[in-house]
Amino acid sequence: MSRKAGMLGPFVGLLLVVLACSASLFAQTGAVQRALVTQSIDEDNLVRLVGSTRPEMTPAHDRGAVPDDLMLEHMYLLLNRSPEQEQSAEELVNQLHNPKSPVYHQWLTSDDAASRFGPSEEDTNIVSAWLESHGFTVHSVYLANGVIDFSGPASAIREAFHTEIHNLSVNGMPHITNSSDPSIPAALAPAIHGVVSMNDFRPHPAMRPRSAYTVNATYQLLVPGDLETIYNINPLYARGVSGQGQTIVVVEDTDLYTTADWNTFRQTFGLAKKFPQGTLTQIHPRPSKEPFNGGPCADPGVNGDDSEAAIDVEWASAAAPSAAIALASCADTNTNFGGYIAMQNLLTGLGRPPAIISISYLQSETDWGSTGNAYINQLYQLAVLEGVSIFVAAGDGGAAASDMFAPAAVSGINVSGMASTPYNVAVGGTDFADTFFGTNSTYWSATNGPYYSSALSYIPEIPWNDSCASLLMTQYHGFSTPYGPAGFCNSTLEIHPGTWVFQPTVRVV
Repeated sequence: MSRKAGMLGPFVGLLLVVLACSASLFAQTGAVQRALVTQSIDEDNLVRLVGSTRPEMTPAHDRGAVPDDLMLEHMYLLLNRSPEQEQSAEELVNQLHNPKSPVYHQWLTSDDAASRFGPSEEDTNIVSAWLESHGFTVHSVYLANGVIDFSGPASAIREAFHTEIHNLSVNGMPHITNSSDPSIPAALAPAIHGVVSMNDFRPHPAMRPRSAYTVNATYQLLVPGDLETIYNINPLYARGVSGQGQTIVVVEDTDLYTTADWNTFRQTFGLAKKFPQGTLTQIHPRPSKEPFNGGPCADPGVNGDDSEAAIDVEWASAAAPSAAIALASCADTNTNFGGYIAMQNLLTGLGRPPAIISISYLQSETDWGSTGNAYINQLYQLAVLEGVSIFVAAGDGGAAASDMFAPAAVSGINVSGMASTPYNVAVGGTDFADTFFGTNSTYWSATNGPYYSSALSYIPEIPWNDSCASLLMTQYHGFSTPYGPAGFCNSTLEIHPGTWVFQPTVRVV
């Protein structure tokens, strides 16, 4: 059962967008903004924002409160929409994708989205003033998706939100997070969904490098030419459709170690010769109306995620070799993911945003929490309203996204919150079924063709599950069940706890 690497998923998906369509005249104009805060603020009458504490916040991990003067930088506070606005936004998404609608493909600008679906000026002013009264600095407001960017010391968190920021030690690594769910005045609850993040836990790349590769008759590599053959992209190329005039933005929290790797990739696999129009740039998207609209975007430099960034730009170019590839990166803060800072500025900047944005980072819905998941949903919806297609790696952890790189699944059933909204295209990994069925020679040439390709045609696929729980894996290795004393999960074929690898003919990037 040869494997197609999951990191290819978002880029194959760039060619396969399917969006649901429906119609409603109600959504053409949008709902009227109205103030949601209608009572005076009583600091003693509080409402708890449930579902806003990280699962790692346990006595075993807790190392006590941080100093009062620790600054939490560029937190996002998500404001609520009225129910009418929420319904109107959802219906407009459907109309924009319905060919029979009078507003078909009449994409909004960020200013359009702000005027139709953003918070009222009254609510924005009241909430901003309340934050400032507790010692926070309000940097900016993203009106298009109702986000306030603010910073402040840990002491202000305790005073305003009635929780503390604590130090944690998780798997030997230091972290900070709020020790309990925040609480806010009940008068503000209709307008405030919550704080997106009060911690420094970050989404992690979907790519996990192997320590070594052995290229031989049973363990080979997948190249762009194989991608073109397996997914029948060559007929498009023959008609001159290879991404010309399109920009694909890959969102990262790091720069590339060197752009020369992208050039080497394209030269080695024939892309530079066949599709010389392809380009690569690195950008750090700035807000369009500082300080009133948009947040910071510091150059992150190069960090440990640079291998993910390299693969993202290379395989985006492999799928659309004549497109302009742009790596958009911003530095993380101690409460915010740089990739989402970049997206905020791209989607609320001047002019039209890029048509395609790709993200290959993961964090489970459980870890994101209630407000984190709502924030992602609303951010991606803004993208769709503006005509942007969002492609996200679903990850290879199946229904155990919190434990994708762990030896065993222990955190319960969950998926990546970055990939589970109705406004993005999520693509995970698959396994090729040729080895399972003993048909390798049907689909792979014994020798490489030009630029190292060897795939002969489309190869039947099955869900990617290389764990001991896979029934196909269990059968392939001669076991009747994955469980029990004599089951596959208790066999000596284990390479490391909870993970097995098919042999032969595993093909990866």
